[in-house]
Amino acid sequence: MHFVPPTPLTYFASLVAQDEGLNLLEAAISLAQDEYPRLDMQAALADVDALARRLRERIPSDAAPAQRLRMLTRFFHGELGFAGNLNNYYAMDNSFVHRVLETRRGLPITLAVLMLELAEQAGLRAAGVAFPGHFLVKCKVGLGEAVIDPFTGESLSPARLDERLAIYRQGSGLPDDLELPLEFFLRAATPRQILTRMLRNLKEVHRAAEDWPRLLAVQQRLVILLPGDLAERRDRGLALQALGAPAAAAEDLAAYLAERGDAPDAAELRARLAALLGQGMPPLQ
Repeated sequence: MHFVPPTPLTYFASLVAQDEGLNLLEAAISLAQDEYPRLDMQAALADVDALARRLRERIPSDAAPAQRLRMLTRFFHGELGFAGNLNNYYAMDNSFVHRVLETRRGLPITLAVLMLELAEQAGLRAAGVAFPGHFLVKCKVGLGEAVIDPFTGESLSPARLDERLAIYRQGSGLPDDLELPLEFFLRAATPRQILTRMLRNLKEVHRAAEDWPRLLAVQQRLVILLPGDLAERRDRGLALQALGAPAAAAEDLAAYLAERGDAPDAAELRARLAALLGQGMPPLQ
C-alpha cells in the first residue's frame, strides 16, 4: 500500500484536535508549513532539543528555580543571542519558529514559545502570558512568580508591568470603570490561546497587505483551531470571496449569518451573500 503523507492542514488538525496533550512547540513550528512546504519538522524539533540539552548540562541538579531561571535567560538571550526583531518587526519570518531558530530574531510570542520549551526541559514551571500588546513568560519562583520579557530577557517588576498596562489602557481608550487589575492580564495562556495569537498576528499582516492567498491559508488554520468561532469562518468566507471562490465563500457567510443574524455586520454580509449566490462578487473594501 502506497503511503500518502498528510497535508500540512490535516497534520495541523491532528496536532490541535484535543487540548490534552497539545504539543505547543510542534504545533507552533507547523504554522510555517504553508510558507515553507519543505520544512523539516523533526529537524526543527531536534534543534530545540539540542539547545535544551546544552542548557540542562550546565544546571546543577540541586539548583533552585531562581538559579535555573537566571541560567535560562543568560543562555537564551546572552549566549545564544535571541532577541526581538526591531528592524523588521512585521516580517512573516518573525512568526515562524524554525526561522527564529535560524536568525535568533522574532516576535515576543515566537521567542516565548522557545523559552517555554527550554524552561520546561530545564525543570522550571513556566507559562505564556497573553499580556496586551506584548506576549510575556512567567515562571514559578519560590512562593511567587517572575515575569520575563522574551524580547529582551528583562525581569519585569509589578511597577514596570503597571506602566506597560497604563500605556495600553491609554491607547485603547478604555474608560476607567472598565479597568481590570494587573493580575487579570497575567493569567497563564493555554497552548490553543497561544497558537491563536500567533495566527492572528499573521492574519493582520496578510490582511493589511491584501494578500488573499496567504490570508486564506491562515484562516483555514484558525477555523480548525477555533471551530466554535464563527467570526473566523466569516473571515475565511471573505478571503474565499476575494479569491473568486463564490460557492465556498457563500457557505461560510451563510453559516455565520445563521447564528449571528443580528450582528452589526449582518446587513453587509447578507448583501455579499446575495451577490455571491447570484455569481456577482463585490470587491472587498
